[in-house]
Amino acid sequence: MQDVRMRIGTATLLTLVSFFSVPGAAGVFVWWLVFTPRLQEIKRIRIVAGTILMIALAALFISAGGGDGLSYLVRMIVIILIGIWLFSEQKTGEFLHLGVWMFGNRTGFEMGMIAEMGMQMAESLATDLERIHIALKIKGQRWGAKTLVPAGLILVSDALVRAQGTAELMAVRGFYNGGSLCPKFSHRRRDLISGMAAIAVGFLVFIPVSEFLILTW
Repeated sequence: MQDVRMRIGTATLLTLVSFFSVPGAAGVFVWWLVFTPRLQEIKRIRIVAGTILMIALAALFISAGGGDGLSYLVRMIVIILIGIWLFSEQKTGEFLHLGVWMFGNRTGFEMGMIAEMGMQMAESLATDLERIHIALKIKGQRWGAKTLVPAGLILVSDALVRAQGTAELMAVRGFYNGGSLCPKFSHRRRDLISGMAAIAVGFLVFIPVSEFLILTW
């Protein structure tokens, strides 16, 4: 989706639908298969495997405690897929335009800028994680308890250094309290179709077809 407003709205709706029921997660998964690049997105984000592994472990604990771990696993995996799609579709400057559109040039500019900086930080962390993974391969080491903690410390340290550098740069350039921007958005016919399909999925989940048919009789 080119329009960030439609994309975030669609992702929010699909996330809620997936969270509330397994049939909803199944419908969202079908939507994901039809309207997204699918595996191309997953290949770009290698941290997905680790995230799914943690969710699988949580599902095991839930099942061991007598809960429905399988339902949790299915719903969370679909939510992750929607999150991957949302992250992969994001373009630089979109959140800044969205923030100004929603809250104006004063508050919205700052909120949008914070969101943009957060996305840049996430991309930097993903790049650093990939470099650490390559370094471990070169050294003949594997991911484990001994490498996870040092890698985490490196990621946190680099993130703090980048944040301090960005703050100093903004201070030097005299940034203070908002800015001025004329937000612009564009969309395609496919965006409208995928948005309507997401609404249809939510409609079918929250208002079952069988109950609707009963009301019509």
